[in-house]
This record gives sequence, structure tokens and C-alpha cells, in this order.
Amino acid sequence: MKKAIKILGVMMLLLFTALSFSSCSKDDDPVNNEFFAGTYKGKISYNDGGSTSISTDNGSVFVTKIASGTKYNFAFSNSIPDLNGIEFNQEGDHTLVMIGSTATSYIRIDNNTLKILFAKDGKTWTANCTR
Repeated sequence: MKKAIKILGVMMLLLFTALSFSSCSKDDDPVNNEFFAGTYKGKISYNDGGSTSISTDNGSVFVTKIASGTKYNFAFSNSIPDLNGIEFNQEGDHTLVMIGSTATSYIRIDNNTLKILFAKDGKTWTANCTR
């Protein structure tokens, strides 16, 4: 009986592991998932309007959907400050657009691309990334 329980436990662990890996694919859509976490890689930059200016062609942004369901966090590489609690609306089938977007301040995200030109309090974040 103990052997059967061990085998069942190992099988459940393997099933859970397989499902975990398959649920985190690059094809995950940030719009249609209750939970979303994905890394976008490409050109990122930050300028604080003063002495700090960071720019790289090989940066990354880790995007997570938070519990509210409409807010997202953006964790940048290269010591660029994070953007947290940014609220989005769905535009079309698979695109999210930051609420309050303008031609000079916006964040657009879908399952393949992340584009950021975000300005707040004299600080500017940019990203042109893909998954």
C-alpha cells in the first residue's frame, strides 16, 4: 500500500511539473490569462531628468499581472527602476493599452511585443522588446 501511495505521489508531482512548464509558454496572452508573467527582451532605457541615464540594446522587462486583473508590474533589468500598478484596458483581441495613454506617454503589450514610452515626474522609461 505504501508503495502504491509513493508511486501515485510521484506521478502527481510529474503531472504538476509538466503542467507548470506548459502554462508558461511564450504564446501566453497577457489579455486572456487570469495570471500572467513573461519576460520581454530588447532595447530599454531610463532617464531621471538629472544625472542618471541608462540605455541598453540587450535589456529585459519582466511583466506580471497583479491580483486586480487590470494592473501590471514591470521589472526592468540594468538597475532601471520598476513601474508598478499600471492599469490597462483591452484593445482588440490580444492587446493591452495603458489607461491614459497619449502619443507621448504609453505602454502597449501583447503576447509578442512590449512598447513603452512612459514619463512621470520628469523621469522617462522606454522599451522596445519582444518575447
